[in-house]
Amino acid sequence: MKKTIIIGLSLTLGIALIATMALARGPGFSRGFGAGAGYGTPPIPNLTADQSAQIQALRDSFLKETEPLQKELYAKGQELRTLWSNTNPDQAAITAKQKEIFNLQSQLQGKATSFRLEVRKVLTPEQLAQMPAFSQGAGFGHHGMGFGSSMMGHRGRW
Repeated sequence: MKKTIIIGLSLTLGIALIATMALARGPGFSRGFGAGAGYGTPPIPNLTADQSAQIQALRDSFLKETEPLQKELYAKGQELRTLWSNTNPDQAAITAKQKEIFNLQSQLQGKATSFRLEVRKVLTPEQLAQMPAFSQGAGFGHHGMGFGSSMMGHRGRW
């Protein structure tokens, strides 16, 4: 019974850590946001140079604003892994660390929502109509709007 609980908790922790790392990276864009934008990224139709510049400025601001949160989230994830690696893990410390991580994730999600709403203001109604997932507030992940993750940028894919 104890072994089953430990395995279950380990799997749950593994999934939580993967989700944490994915959220820590935050949303990203591929080059230009227009035609041929890149892997997993549908182009925003008829994006003007001015719109592209505005969106790039919003993206840069978002990344600058969220970088400290992402770094803190990464550090908290490392701390959580350390807590779990102890011979006798402290449940209270693990639970507290998880709450800190969830709080950071929530902050990042709030900032991502604000960012998406700002990007939406840059687009015309026609552009939004051609991108129903975006106009309905879908996520920026590989599915939904398909903006991918900034991890792609770090790996040189855009």
